[in-house]
Amino acid sequence: MSRIGKKPVELPGGVSASVSGQTVEVKGPKGTRSFTATDDVTLTLEDNSLSVVPRGKSKRARQQWGMSRTQVANLVTGVTTGFKREMEITGVGYRAAVQGKVLKLSLGYSHDVDFPIPEGVTVATPKPTEIVVEGIDQQVVGQVAANIREWRKPEPYKGKGIRYKDEFIFRKEGKKK
Repeated sequence: MSRIGKKPVELPGGVSASVSGQTVEVKGPKGTRSFTATDDVTLTLEDNSLSVVPRGKSKRARQQWGMSRTQVANLVTGVTTGFKREMEITGVGYRAAVQGKVLKLSLGYSHDVDFPIPEGVTVATPKPTEIVVEGIDQQVVGQVAANIREWRKPEPYKGKGIRYKDEFIFRKEGKKK
């Protein structure tokens, strides 16, 4: 039994959902998102809550049960509050700035890095050493943040690079004389 799958997804005020076959579409104040479930589960909408039920007792049906319920819950969270990923830049002269639809990163290379901001995601720089990625799709927000971090991962000796706000960098000791 899936402990996650058993719980119905409650729809808060201002959010509407519609189920047609295996596709659920959720509309909220931040936008519209949809998810198509596999044939191993059944999606039902009743009393302002969405529930996911497996169609059999196979291992795959039980796997899809919890995963589908989590995907539907992420749709509801995305259209109500959205998802946010905060990042910090550490290093002398390292900074970021948003210019139109491009994030300009100065990361110690001989050139500035121009990172085009994809559709459906907003990138802000409250300080030159902070980057905030926001959007309604958790997967896209995480992927954009990972792509930005990829330009200069934090290194273990001085901790220089782009890291997530909640990330811990295991520091190493340098050479000894």
